[in-house]
Amino acid sequence: MNYQDYLGAIFESQQEEIKALGNYVQSLDPEIIKRLSQPSPAAAAAMQESLAQMLGNLPSPHFQVTLATSRESLGQLLASAMMSGYFLRQAEERMAIEKQLTSSGED
Repeated sequence: MNYQDYLGAIFESQQEEIKALGNYVQSLDPEIIKRLSQPSPAAAAAMQESLAQMLGNLPSPHFQVTLATSRESLGQLLASAMMSGYFLRQAEERMAIEKQLTSSGED
C-alpha cells in the first residue's frame, strides 16, 4: 500500500465515523439536543478557551481576521469541540450529583 492509498483509507474511515456521528445526533430527541446545547457559563468559557488554544492566539476583535482551512480539518475541529463539550457536560453533571450527595449526607 502506498502513501496515497494509506491516506485515502484514513480519510474514508473518518468519513464513515463522521456520518455515524451525524446519524446519531439526528436520531436524538430534540429536547435532549436542546438541553445539551445550552452549556453553563463556566463550560462555555472553557470551550471558548479550548477553541482559542486550538486556533492559536488571534489578535483582538479590533482586527479583521480570516482563517482558511480544509473541510476535513474543520470537521476534526468540530468533532473535537463536540467531544470536549460532552466531556464538560458530564463533568458538570457529576459535580452536581456529588454536591447533592455530600449535602444530603451532612443532613
